[in-house]
Amino acid sequence: MDSEQITKVRIDKYLWAIRLFKTRSLSASACNEGKVKIDEETPVKASKVVKPGEIYSIRKEGKRTVIKVITLIENRVNASIATTCYADITPEEEKEKQQMISAFYFPAGKRGNKQSRPTKKDRRKLTEMRGDI
Repeated sequence: MDSEQITKVRIDKYLWAIRLFKTRSLSASACNEGKVKIDEETPVKASKVVKPGEIYSIRKEGKRTVIKVITLIENRVNASIATTCYADITPEEEKEKQQMISAFYFPAGKRGNKQSRPTKKDRRKLTEMRGDI
């Protein structure tokens, strides 16, 4: 990070820089699709300027992450540095819910050792937890 202070960073660039999205275009499309919200209620456009102290809710791959901006960065940096630029304030019950869902989800061909496909009962539980009806 440079010695000069950064004052303006777009939300799409910031989310890419802190490594929440692999590419900036994925970050911008998530903003434009309403998957990024400020204060968990108002969707933001990709061009919104980020300010320290703001809280954003990001929905990505069915998971919801809530972050608080600590410092601004505009270039992608090492993961250890990137994690110091924001605080993950996702509620604990949301993290537990995501853990439960991921315990049932097996991407094709990526099952762990001695794990079989989810049973019908497991699928129903997973659907219930996700809220899919």
